[in-house]
Amino acid sequence: MKRLFDLIVVLPALLLLAPLLLALAVLVWAFLGNPVLFRQQRPGLHNQPFTLYKFRTMKDAVDADGNLLPDALRLTRFGRFMRASSLDELPQLINVLRGDMSLVGPRPLLMEYLPLYSPEQARRHDARPGITGWTQVNGRNALSWDEKFALDVWYVNHRSFMLDMKILWLTILNMIRPRGISQAGHATMPKFTGNKLEKH
Repeated sequence: MKRLFDLIVVLPALLLLAPLLLALAVLVWAFLGNPVLFRQQRPGLHNQPFTLYKFRTMKDAVDADGNLLPDALRLTRFGRFMRASSLDELPQLINVLRGDMSLVGPRPLLMEYLPLYSPEQARRHDARPGITGWTQVNGRNALSWDEKFALDVWYVNHRSFMLDMKILWLTILNMIRPRGISQAGHATMPKFTGNKLEKH
């Protein structure tokens, strides 16, 4: 039922949003250049990797040694607007259409985080990743990693059609009045470095 609902929503959404997607692609090209889309391998359901699509929000600025500058220095005003409005996430509708993602589920994080999860945290991958999720409507990047993972696992344990409807409605409200976009001093939030206490 969840997959059927995703398709029922995404197919007409892609048709209706096609002009907006084209306009955003042109703006990204004008402000940031090529490539317009950001592509990255992310872990999906049961840790299976897939290619995630987003509109690009950062410049490729480098230091004197050719290394990329920190995210906060490469994120432009236009990029901040794209992230605050969540417009940069729209290409992930293609990921939903392909079956890599769902409309609602734990956000797909980095492949490098997989060996760092505790067994409980790893259960976030027992559900298909989503464009939005329980964590995103309950604080987003203003939360600590522990809080985010606890919310992700709570969603896995309690997922239902009605809960997904609630999350989608709250997501729309959050797009109107954005909050929790980033933590202080970071473009989004610091990297997850593992559960240090559990390793002793």
